[in-house]
Amino acid sequence: MVRIFYKDGRMVRKEDNLRALGQVKNLLWVDLQSPSMEEEEWVESQCEISFQTPQEIVEIESSSRFFEQNDTINANSNFLRIDKDSYETYPVSFLLHQGVLFTYRRGDSQTFADTVKKMKVSPHTFQSGVDFMLMLLETRIEADADSLEAISKDISTISKSLAHEQKARQEVLIRISGLQEITMMLRETSIDKQRVLSGVLRSLNFPENRKEHLRIILKDINSLLEYTTFNFERLEYLQNTFMGLINLEQSQVIKIFTVVTIIFMPPTLIAGIFGMNYQRLPTSNSPYGFWISLLLMIGSSLTVLWFFRRKRWI
Repeated sequence: MVRIFYKDGRMVRKEDNLRALGQVKNLLWVDLQSPSMEEEEWVESQCEISFQTPQEIVEIESSSRFFEQNDTINANSNFLRIDKDSYETYPVSFLLHQGVLFTYRRGDSQTFADTVKKMKVSPHTFQSGVDFMLMLLETRIEADADSLEAISKDISTISKSLAHEQKARQEVLIRISGLQEITMMLRETSIDKQRVLSGVLRSLNFPENRKEHLRIILKDINSLLEYTTFNFERLEYLQNTFMGLINLEQSQVIKIFTVVTIIFMPPTLIAGIFGMNYQRLPTSNSPYGFWISLLLMIGSSLTVLWFFRRKRWI
């Protein structure tokens, strides 16, 4: 699928017919979403550009993430898609050629849909493909910021309910681990955008009057990085606190078992002595022998219990 956006007076129009690419004037943005080979070749031939292969787009080397060739800026960045508790990253390739933006991506993205909505609200602010590129990045950063805020709320919810948590401990730990993974992915994609935009900022082919806007976006990314660090520290602290509570509960259980075992040790010893198979044992022939041994057992248990209470061990 290929979407073509062009300037028509003060308005920005959209054209879905690929064959109109060579006819429209004031071209601003060509968005290629999972294009076929024929669509990709048609755009390349009509606009005299060349897209990277999907394998080249996902490369992590700096030379693959950003480079300039024939007055054309090529920038590749990973976007994060979060759906409830699942997440995935998908690469987006930006190609800026003679003021026209070309985007190449696989699959749908809410970021692009939101950018089109903003374009419809304020079409006069989009004068070139650079404006679309900046708006796409701003929209993506806003979405990442919303995700971080949602994670922060989840952290607060878990933290408040931690002392009264009655759910399975495994579920809580899995939830914390999942939030850590999403936070790390948000940090990785933010660093990726920071690296790419730093290269764009140094480019001589990028308009000077838009670089100040680009610096503001970089500052927003730096704020996101600080926020991700803060969230990750909170998650790590929450995980350590949770594990500490679990260890404390386990220690209490072990302590109870230990005390009960020690309390019953003297009665067990007394029962073992009076149960020896000998002819002559004290009180063995007495009619009160059973009660005497029982009193000794109870007395020894109470003595141990009193000693523990005095030492404040229980």
